[in-house]
Amino acid sequence: MSSESEDLDAVLHAVSSAVLAVTRHLSVREVLGVIVRSAGRLLDARYAALGVPDDQGAFAEFVAEGISDEEWDAIGPTPRQHGLLGAMLREGVPVRLPDIRRDPRFEYWPRAHPVLKDFLGVPILDGDEVLGIIFLSNKRAPGGFTEADQRLLTMFAAHAALALTNARLYERSRELTLVEERTRMARELHDAVTQKLFSLRLTARAAASLVADDPVRAVRELDRVERLAGEALAELRAVIVELRPAELDRHGLAETLRKHVRLLDRLHPASFSFEEAPVCDLEPEIEAVVLRVAQEALHNASRHSKARAVGVRLGCEGGRVVLEVSDDGTGFEVTAAVGRGLGIASMGDRAEAVGGNVRVRSEPGGGTLVRMEVPV
Repeated sequence: MSSESEDLDAVLHAVSSAVLAVTRHLSVREVLGVIVRSAGRLLDARYAALGVPDDQGAFAEFVAEGISDEEWDAIGPTPRQHGLLGAMLREGVPVRLPDIRRDPRFEYWPRAHPVLKDFLGVPILDGDEVLGIIFLSNKRAPGGFTEADQRLLTMFAAHAALALTNARLYERSRELTLVEERTRMARELHDAVTQKLFSLRLTARAAASLVADDPVRAVRELDRVERLAGEALAELRAVIVELRPAELDRHGLAETLRKHVRLLDRLHPASFSFEEAPVCDLEPEIEAVVLRVAQEALHNASRHSKARAVGVRLGCEGGRVVLEVSDDGTGFEVTAAVGRGLGIASMGDRAEAVGGNVRVRSEPGGGTLVRMEVPV
């Protein structure tokens, strides 16, 4: 078999592996890993990587070949969108260089980063949108990367685009199915809770009317009130769990809250910050309530406080999860604010439903502190 035929077979095998990975519904990271490994081996590169940017100036996914776990630990966090990588994300055109260090867009590497020389990178495109970049460096054969290498890597980038689009659609369909199922279950649970509370109210009225004339029967009715209240509370907690945001399942409480704070920091003129101390292990219903209370408090701070700075702290103190949302805004009279649409009562009700409490401290001109505590 000629060398040309062998090269063609290698190309077809590598592309076939990438396509099969896409169609097996593997995770995004697994699919991208297949593409990077195939591209690196086929083009004989010592290093290969693929990055999918996030909206915080870093990379939501960054898969690399040729670097060990120990080397990654020494290098540190995944790269930011700066230097040549940032330029490629903005410009969306291939880049082929004999020495990346001589390109004016090159900035720096972390101290433990391997030295890269010859470089080939192509954008991962969905129409005009740049989904990410795939790049190779330090070709083992002399002479660096060729135009034929660039065409081949561009083909791999097209498969990476297909993989990303397919995986995102698949994840989205799963999320929609989960949301629909949760909504249905929550509606059924809501109806059950409503019926239970109606029975509870009638039983309590009956007990009150029997206290004077038939105290023994009144006691029996009060026992039934207690039982119905317990069942209603259990079903109410089930509603809370079913309405739990999908982000909590994927990222957990701390990361979900951090992302929410980052989003507010970008959207509002005030500075929003998040501080995380060690957090207790929480039941799903408690995580959902803590997140909702935090969102309510942050909504108030961003809409009403005219604050320059808003801080969120999440931690665990003495067997209790503690959430604090503070701002340096205009403040208000707490007693006069109940019922003004600030959600103070609803935050307290949410906390009480899981055995916790919410305290709001504020005064005109003195900022606001919302502190929630829930035993765990």
